[in-house]
Amino acid sequence: MSDSRLTPDVGDRDHIDGPSDALATLVEFGDYECPYCGMAYPIVKELRKRFTNQIRFVFRHFPLSEAHPHAEHAAESAEAVAELAGKGSFWAMHDVLYENQNALDDTSLAEYAGQVGADADAVARALASGTYRPRVRSDFKSGVRSGVNGTPTFFINGARFDGDWQDVDEFALALQGALVG
Repeated sequence: MSDSRLTPDVGDRDHIDGPSDALATLVEFGDYECPYCGMAYPIVKELRKRFTNQIRFVFRHFPLSEAHPHAEHAAESAEAVAELAGKGSFWAMHDVLYENQNALDDTSLAEYAGQVGADADAVARALASGTYRPRVRSDFKSGVRSGVNGTPTFFINGARFDGDWQDVDEFALALQGALVG
């Protein structure tokens, strides 16, 4: 772990999967178009499965728009789906976006939104108008305040995890350590 601390702490505005009383909280700052985040996606899924009901997982947007031109709209589409189809639908859209990283144009984003239960036309309109841009930028700013400078960046119980996230066993060991204090 490093000296970098998560700012702000996890709260009601976050997308959270897992029990609210979990002893360990894993926060990811991610970019849906980032190939490294794409590599991290199955690792995080494995950890979430390994630690079912023991950890809570939080995802915050950190689109690196200069390198990944579709990342911001992908993040906005996830927010639109969460708002239009219910907060729980965020995770379905999150998964679809990572599973389709090579097709994140606006037409595809609207199609994915429809697949997970949101009104595709409403999502397309939200993307065109920038309705959810402030929400995504709020996450981005929290990342900057937390010392994030690339994706993916992980925090465990508020402290930045600087270990090897590509080594699922090392990552799991850090989470296990957070569970026992």
